[in-house]
Amino acid sequence: MDNIRLILIFTLLFILLLIYQQWQLDYGPKPVSTAPVAMNPLSANGNPVTNTANELPPSILDKSHQATATALPDVPSTQSILPRQTAITVETDVLKLEINSVGGDIRQIALPKYPVSLEEANKPFQLLNDTLPNLFVAQSGLLPADYAPSHQTVYQSTETQYHLADGEQTLNVVLTWHNAQGIQVEKIYTFTRGSYVVQVKHHVKNNSDAPWQVRQYAQFQRTQVAEAGQSSFIHTYMGGAIASPNSRYEKLTFANINDDKLNQEKRPSWANGWAAMIQHYFVSAWVPDKEQLFNYYTNVIKQGQRYVLGFYGQLETIAPKTEHEFNLQFYAGPKIQDHLGALAPGLELTVDYGWFWFISQPLFWLLSLLHSFFGNWGWAIIILTLMIKLAFFHLSATSYKSMANMRRVQPRLMSIKERYGDDRAKMNQALMDLYKKEKINPLGGCLPILVQIPVFIALYWVLLESVELRQADFILWLNDLSRPDPFFVLPLIMGATMLLQQKLNPAPIDPMQQKVMMALPLVFTVFFAFFPSGLVLYWVVNNSLSIAQQWVITKKVVGEVKLD
Repeated sequence: MDNIRLILIFTLLFILLLIYQQWQLDYGPKPVSTAPVAMNPLSANGNPVTNTANELPPSILDKSHQATATALPDVPSTQSILPRQTAITVETDVLKLEINSVGGDIRQIALPKYPVSLEEANKPFQLLNDTLPNLFVAQSGLLPADYAPSHQTVYQSTETQYHLADGEQTLNVVLTWHNAQGIQVEKIYTFTRGSYVVQVKHHVKNNSDAPWQVRQYAQFQRTQVAEAGQSSFIHTYMGGAIASPNSRYEKLTFANINDDKLNQEKRPSWANGWAAMIQHYFVSAWVPDKEQLFNYYTNVIKQGQRYVLGFYGQLETIAPKTEHEFNLQFYAGPKIQDHLGALAPGLELTVDYGWFWFISQPLFWLLSLLHSFFGNWGWAIIILTLMIKLAFFHLSATSYKSMANMRRVQPRLMSIKERYGDDRAKMNQALMDLYKKEKINPLGGCLPILVQIPVFIALYWVLLESVELRQADFILWLNDLSRPDPFFVLPLIMGATMLLQQKLNPAPIDPMQQKVMMALPLVFTVFFAFFPSGLVLYWVVNNSLSIAQQWVITKKVVGEVKLD
């Protein structure tokens, strides 16, 4: 009976998790309807004239050098609320992107190595995009914006198309800006073959006769739109994150940004940090110089309901007739832990394994090692499940022995129930006397299972979050372990294994509990029909191994196994 209660508790917790995830989708912060909005006119140096202050970092800020604005005609852009001028396209072996001359911003990024789906194998996944409703751009520049080139300033470029040629390892894209006082800024993007990391440099030449004071900043702007294709039964995190000085990793949800969280904390500053926008399988991150202090901020732009997350650096004084460089690193691509961890401390934690990340990371390491031997993620999952089962073999054996003993005395349990009827006090006392006489621990089947639960949850998140399993082929019809089984074969097998496990367990004394337990395989089959097939594969293998172990132990203890 205690084992049945434990299973019911686990089932309830699982259902509560699904309800919570659905609640997040239904009642969490909602994206606002974003119809195209007329753009602001640009000033003489390319900066919008009005209503743009909240697109910039919160103003600490140097109020000198106020500029006199004259209007420049806008260049219309279909479904875009950001000013646009010349589009500069860049293509490497792993990135296809567009930089706009307004701000030198990265407006679009597609990932050729990661197709949208197997059905659209020639269509790369679009990570950044400057059109509504799913606007998501990366911006950087210098402050104060009234006399330094910010993301609202128009740059010049000698070319509009760049391509990393065969045999070349790096590609530089140079944008330039200068003013009448003799200040020149080169914004240089450096791309490397095979890398999702982009070096971003602002090279300042002060050819004037006066010192020039500026600071560097970088930020993301994005709207909140649900990820296409995400199952209603599985909710993965989408939002901001920073490397907090108090911990290695801190999420900043869209609700946090709405609450102006970082600015309420008086714009904290720290070194060796980063700011990122996360979604399932992919991440975009700004990583500043590790040795310098940067202030982190959030903001909300009501026009289009855009959320802003970024940082700005300390004020630098550039002496006359000297030069200075501001350096950043930008990452846009899959959440590959080795690459992210090498780029910045804690950035690999954007692979969101939840509370048991310290268990998930070794499990993923082992799963990757198995994949390197077998060359197939499906077989790697099967072997890893077998290894976990072997690691907990003795604990599982203890649990199954307890259940087998409960099964052995099942007729006597039913006799006690019939004898005492509704007198629960006498019935419970009689049950305890029987357990004591037969040396049965009624909790013996529960405690070993409890020890294993963190490992199972950790592996669940490994299989759900790892981009390596995205569109990973297994066998036959299972050609994408990150998507549900198209023919529901694995969920049906999983339901059958659950039913067989129930038959091996001692039947509940309470008829109502018996009915509930009989319904559970059907309920879980329906749930798992919408789960990624890699997760269902794990449960099928785990259940099959558990059935084999439990069958052997039950036969040894009881002598004969009859399915109830």
